Amino acid sequence: MPQYNPPLRDMQFVLHELLHAVDELKLLPAHAEIDEDTINAVLEEGGKFASEVLTPINLSGDQEGCTLDKTTHEVKAPKGFKEAYAQYVEGGWPALSCDPEYGGQGLPVLVNQFMYEMMNSANQAWTMYPGLSHGAYEALHAHGTPEQKSTYLPKLTSGVWTGTMCLTEPHCGTDLGLLRSKAEPQADGSYKITGQKIFISAGEHDLAENIIHLVLARLPDAPQGSKGISLFVVPKFNVKADGSLGERNPVYCGGLEHKMGIHGNATAQIVLDGAVGTLVGQPHKGLQAMFVMMNAARLGVGNQSLGLTEVAYQNAVVYAKDRIQMRALSGPKSPDKPADPIIVHPDVRKMLLTARAFAEGGRALSAYTALQLDKALSSDDADERKACEDEVALLTPIIKAFISDNAWIATSHCMQVYGGHGYIHEWGMEQFVRDSRINMTYEGTNTVQSLDLLGRKILGNNGATLKKFGKKIAEFVEEEGTSEAMQEFINPLADIGDKVTKLTTEIGMKAFQNPDEVGAAAVDYLRVVGHLCFAYMWARMAKLALEKKDGGDPFYTAKLATARFYFAKLLPETASLIRTARAGLNPLMEMDEALF
Repeated sequence: MPQYNPPLRDMQFVLHELLHAVDELKLLPAHAEIDEDTINAVLEEGGKFASEVLTPINLSGDQEGCTLDKTTHEVKAPKGFKEAYAQYVEGGWPALSCDPEYGGQGLPVLVNQFMYEMMNSANQAWTMYPGLSHGAYEALHAHGTPEQKSTYLPKLTSGVWTGTMCLTEPHCGTDLGLLRSKAEPQADGSYKITGQKIFISAGEHDLAENIIHLVLARLPDAPQGSKGISLFVVPKFNVKADGSLGERNPVYCGGLEHKMGIHGNATAQIVLDGAVGTLVGQPHKGLQAMFVMMNAARLGVGNQSLGLTEVAYQNAVVYAKDRIQMRALSGPKSPDKPADPIIVHPDVRKMLLTARAFAEGGRALSAYTALQLDKALSSDDADERKACEDEVALLTPIIKAFISDNAWIATSHCMQVYGGHGYIHEWGMEQFVRDSRINMTYEGTNTVQSLDLLGRKILGNNGATLKKFGKKIAEFVEEEGTSEAMQEFINPLADIGDKVTKLTTEIGMKAFQNPDEVGAAAVDYLRVVGHLCFAYMWARMAKLALEKKDGGDPFYTAKLATARFYFAKLLPETASLIRTARAGLNPLMEMDEALF
């Protein structure tokens, strides 16, 4: 069975040395009292919960899966999941970054981010139950009525109730403008909602006493397309005026998806048969309200992928040090053994270092983004809030798509390290691969994220937000440009920055003539910009490692070696990506569709 050790040392490095997070957070009124010891203590305890409670039920949960009683429409989660959730609630973990007004602890998003990374490493399928709840909390916190907030937020904050988001329907996925679910107004101000939703993560289970569904549907007078979508809160059990549970609402699980991965999470087909709900936000403006939850989910998917990358790496390293196979090409490295540990072989090293570089680079970028989100939510400076909101919007599709692409690569590499044992369930590696693959698809496929980045977030404002982010990189390049020791990092960082600027301009000019050029280049383009972000993070981490590597702490020696690997072996991928992005539309579209 795979093991998991929370990477607390690297988390502390990112928080306290790379980002100086406490100094930044103390400037925000909501976090003026935060300190390093508090953050470290929370993460240490969170790590124990992840490794000691969630890891032991990950493999078994994958094997058992969820069970649907077709008579009652009730779903039972795998053995141990309900008990683990009770411990999670008892420990106060759902409330970590929630508003104190509703019973939350008010800690920064950044701290919650690291907590979720550890839980995702330990058990992604289980972590999706509270993860969806947190997204529902955020959507209602931003757009709910005072009555909705007082009814639902304390229960979601405590974890006594969980939440979902019900978007997708059998005939439409990302294109929500096609959805058909209907909402009929009632005399008492409520609505009766009818329709069918599919692929609803954590849609039905036995972990909590009530499930709060956020449902997209159309009012009778709704215009066609995405401008005619409204958002409703639909509880599994209706809630009485005193807050107690009332009658069962006709919203139920019609089936469970039999899927490639995350077997421990109930991916449900949800049927609404005149279910009672209340409107969230303004009529026909539901997509705007739901985007709060969708954007949170996209950052969450990046976090899931980061967690899987880390745990796959950890286990592959242990195996590579223990498994003996062949001799090193340069001669025996363990002459006292019949063969050498496979970690001596260069390609095994390459696979391990790829996973390590993707994990540590992803952790740095995700934490950086979470810190900007904290500023966007809590700064008392309107200009700073707006700048941080824009930067988070720019980085969100990169976090989701680039880190999940990397996780697919990394978990596949780590499974390969095991050779034939990698395919065997008991080692756990093939589960990490299966679980990671869905992350590239749901919450908007990675192609959709690429279109969002290039079309909306960059070309949509003539590259203004990208230029602001690029200015930060340029300032760092200028500061370190005279340091001889930093040249191996600064020169390629400056180079990829220049190339992104040129590529963006070139694609923008092509798209002005034919918008389909955006679709032709977007996926390659996002990966190039993802590497720009990682190169920036890795150059900053390399600077710190260079300054401290002679102090006797092997952590910095390893950090510097990983930085060098990233720049030498992974960043050069951008050369081929830029070339294929520039190849444009014609190679994709010139063949008549009848010839396919």
